[in-house]
Amino acid sequence: MTTIRGPFFSYVPPQTAISAGGGVKLGVTMKFNAKFNALLLVAASAALLVGCGGPDTSKDNPKQPTGGTTGTAGSPGNAPASGRVQNDIKITLIAKSSNNPVFLSARTGAEAAAKALSVDGRTVTIDWRTPNEEDGTEQARRIAAAVNDGTTAIILSASDAAKVKGAVDDAVDKGVPVFTFDSDVAGSKRFGFYGADDELVGKQVMDELAALAKPGEQLNVAILAGNQNAPNLQKRVKGAEDAAKAYPFIKLTGVVNHIESPQDASAAVTREMNAKPEINAWAMIGGWPLFNTSLLSLDPAKVKIVAVDALPAELSYVDKGLAPVLLAQPVYDWGYKSVGFVIDKLDGKPVAEMNKMELIRVDKSNLQKWGKQLKDWGFTDVDPKYLAIGRSGRL
Repeated sequence: MTTIRGPFFSYVPPQTAISAGGGVKLGVTMKFNAKFNALLLVAASAALLVGCGGPDTSKDNPKQPTGGTTGTAGSPGNAPASGRVQNDIKITLIAKSSNNPVFLSARTGAEAAAKALSVDGRTVTIDWRTPNEEDGTEQARRIAAAVNDGTTAIILSASDAAKVKGAVDDAVDKGVPVFTFDSDVAGSKRFGFYGADDELVGKQVMDELAALAKPGEQLNVAILAGNQNAPNLQKRVKGAEDAAKAYPFIKLTGVVNHIESPQDASAAVTREMNAKPEINAWAMIGGWPLFNTSLLSLDPAKVKIVAVDALPAELSYVDKGLAPVLLAQPVYDWGYKSVGFVIDKLDGKPVAEMNKMELIRVDKSNLQKWGKQLKDWGFTDVDPKYLAIGRSGRL
């Protein structure tokens, strides 16, 4: 039976997102809506019309993506023919960095959505133009180049909102709609955004870290914060700092910014701990240093970590107890759902300006189920010991 990864369910808050028992798909509560029932009826009708004479295209054309949670937004492919303005669509995807695996997962999701939507005479392609490393100026150049090359729409995660705002507004003025995910360009002419409530994300990280403290223990917490110019990360830092004020046993030692690569982030952590040996806890508002194994040598009895993201390489940190809690972003949906929102916009359907993404809490109790979800999203480097197969072969 085909796994449905997003079109007909919604993520629920991280405290209840995954059940350690059974009956719940990883990271989601299976809340089927009226749209799903309607599509089942459409599928049944199509089966009666086609009978057994046509080819099986189910593998080539998976379920069409649903973006967001608002009304018809994110239900591409179901608009009447009269609602379509064009059938040959090229969507340019510009994320922050092609060296960051979370954005490679977003690309995989976008390409899956494009394939699902390439039906009924419509062709959707993804034009990947993400810089190798974070560079707001380079993103602005690539936005302008994509517009000049005739792209239909742009999906963007901004490295520096101030540096890309002009290019975003110019693209829209030239008739190219822009949608943002993960890191927004507030105040620009982009038509919508899909991502987390970043101040709440920062608060969740600090709250989870506080919950790990033993009675009477003092936590000397460093905040690992990535690119200091990224608007989403600035908000996460604020959320974490504000949350820390509620805990008298937490002392903040500082905010550590760095280039958002696993190597640079790991080096930043090591330097900071050498300079400030009192650090015994890290609030990582991104999981960058955990994307490789360089910090596994840390002693979980001496340092605690709570981090955003839960990619395959990070699972060993949970298993060891060094990062008892990870707050996962459904990064595949950054691409998958964003493409759905763009197609809705092109088809004249309403799209909400702000489309909230919930985080998924990952710990030892659901580690294997989360590993299975990562594999379903296309990650090929999940350690087999973190894969759990139920009696039916699926979660």
